[in-house]
Amino acid sequence: MRYRARVEYDGTEFCGFQLQREGRTVQGELESALARLSDGCRIRVDGAGRTDTGVHASGQVIAFTYQGRLPRDKLRRALDAMLPRDIAMGPLVRVELGFQPRHAARQREYRYTVRTGTRSPLHERFALGIRGPLDVEAMDTAARLLVGRHDFSAFGGWHRQPIRTLHRVRIRRIGKTITIDVVGDAFLRQMVRSIVAALLRIGRGEATAEDLAAALRSRERAFAGAIAPPHGLSLRRVRFGPATGRRKSTTDDDDQDLQPQSE
Repeated sequence: MRYRARVEYDGTEFCGFQLQREGRTVQGELESALARLSDGCRIRVDGAGRTDTGVHASGQVIAFTYQGRLPRDKLRRALDAMLPRDIAMGPLVRVELGFQPRHAARQREYRYTVRTGTRSPLHERFALGIRGPLDVEAMDTAARLLVGRHDFSAFGGWHRQPIRTLHRVRIRRIGKTITIDVVGDAFLRQMVRSIVAALLRIGRGEATAEDLAAALRSRERAFAGAIAPPHGLSLRRVRFGPATGRRKSTTDDDDQDLQPQSE
């Protein structure tokens, strides 16, 4: 049986999603739990997005093929019980054997959270703390220039195919919290955090929308390659197209080719 599931995690203590030779990863913890239910045999876990060190997720999507005897509901409960406190798994959904979330995903939605005002250790575990004022209206106006299909070389590491499509970049303020939502088909390495760093510069009055447009056209690294810290970023949602034959999104609401990247 091949299953898909939504996974939530606090990325603070992880060296990213993808398995590495050294360091704790989300994929490593998931595969370790599955191995304990499979007589020590490794079961590969595939993810829809390769989040970077320190990046969180509330809507990551994984898939794996299970050959054991546990029925779906018992397997899910057993897995969730074995996972560490900073990872949680949602219900298992059966999918076709060839389903790969990385390739089947049609849109990914990231949210970057900024906390303004006085310092708050609890809130700022998952948000970037900024003490000075930000011009949210100027940031939102500039963000609209990024929507559409562009060469995003200025906002990502080198890639042989830097063309990406952003469907929405939306900035909102609620009290002391500012959220920057970025929805796209796929992303270059650290692309979202590079965009956020540029928008924050505009919010502080250190750059303008015209500077952002010029950076996008230049294809050189924007604003000396500045990127926002990882702890404010979370993968919120992955949407799938009709080719999956299943639900079109998984919410319970820094790359290869045109597929998910490290973010």
